[in-house]
Amino acid sequence: MKKALTRSQRSKQVQGMAILAMFTGIIFLLTFTPLGLIDLPVIKATILHVPVIIGSILLGPKKGAFLGGMFGLSSLIKNTLVPGLSSFVFTPLIPVPGLDRGSPWALFICFVPRILVGVTPWLVYTFIKFLFRKSNAGVQTVGMVIAGIVGALTNTVLVMGSIGVIFTEAYAAAQGIPADAVMGFILGIVAANGIPEAIVAAVITPAVCVPMVRALKLEKKAPAAAVEQPA
Repeated sequence: MKKALTRSQRSKQVQGMAILAMFTGIIFLLTFTPLGLIDLPVIKATILHVPVIIGSILLGPKKGAFLGGMFGLSSLIKNTLVPGLSSFVFTPLIPVPGLDRGSPWALFICFVPRILVGVTPWLVYTFIKFLFRKSNAGVQTVGMVIAGIVGALTNTVLVMGSIGVIFTEAYAAAQGIPADAVMGFILGIVAANGIPEAIVAAVITPAVCVPMVRALKLEKKAPAAAVEQPA
């Protein structure tokens, strides 16, 4: 039989679910409003991955993966209801160029990279804290910055890389470029979008996480050799 939860444990569970619900709502808000984009001098950078990264660090990989799934679901819904030039790579309900049907591989691109966005930041943050053995303010902030960068690049590199491998010819047709130029085109997008989005994540992640960790007491001081567990 499972042991009964203490009041403190129940409180932590409720707190975790409340934070999870809040970040889920933020993901859908950013997806379906212009708030999910930041105007930069050359391009528009998305911040849709940032709530997933923050949730991963604060709540751990399981809840982070759930938030990544919600990110994928919001993308699936938006690309189905408001299709764009490349929506066929994110939803099987939009026909692939040259075909009369969509591809189930779109579900892979839509969900798998986004779910991993909810896992890799926690892994990086936990590893950095373990590496330095102490969880002081400097280590915490640096860990969150690097975790933010890794989370953002996980999204950009895996999504665009998967598109280049799975939908080479269809993506080329949609963009009006030769098939052999797709990988170069995709690398250009990774550089133009991925780097600014990683910078945005590196700035926002610690700016949000540090005060939340302190206010909600999501981390406890542990012995020097111990790895802190997620809330």
